[in-house]
Amino acid sequence: MAFDTVKDGLVVSMEYKLTADGEVLDSSDEAGPLQFLAGYGNIIPGLESEMTGMKIGESKNVTVQPADGYGEFDEEAFTDVPRSEFPADLKLEEGMELYVTDEDGNHQAAYVAEFDDQTVKLDFNHPLAGAVLEFYVKVIALREPTDDELDHGHVHEDGHRH
Repeated sequence: MAFDTVKDGLVVSMEYKLTADGEVLDSSDEAGPLQFLAGYGNIIPGLESEMTGMKIGESKNVTVQPADGYGEFDEEAFTDVPRSEFPADLKLEEGMELYVTDEDGNHQAAYVAEFDDQTVKLDFNHPLAGAVLEFYVKVIALREPTDDELDHGHVHEDGHRH
């Protein structure tokens, strides 16, 4: 069965370039094409909605506002943590990504905003929060997902981790 347009429930392979503030942040030139399962929230909503209905070989430029991308920047999304709660041998650097676990066992990414000998200020904003994102996207292939991919709600590539 052939598929000719992007729609929910299909695996989409795309070439892409992401630019914010005139700087290229990511592209398929280095990582290779991105695959995602349409309709499952695998990519940001503002990009996914614009790609629905695109045909194989079609390309377009898409501007995604913060609300449809990584959210608005939240001035309240900072937490001070005592330096003693981090491993003594952890070499902290501003901007480094850490994964923290809250009281309920939920994992989330945080970024070191600043630190001294006593305190580490963590920023829970996504690095692209508040950014207007400019994408160039080109659909290069469409396929049906496997049953496993549908069950898990995302594409399984070689070396897949759950």
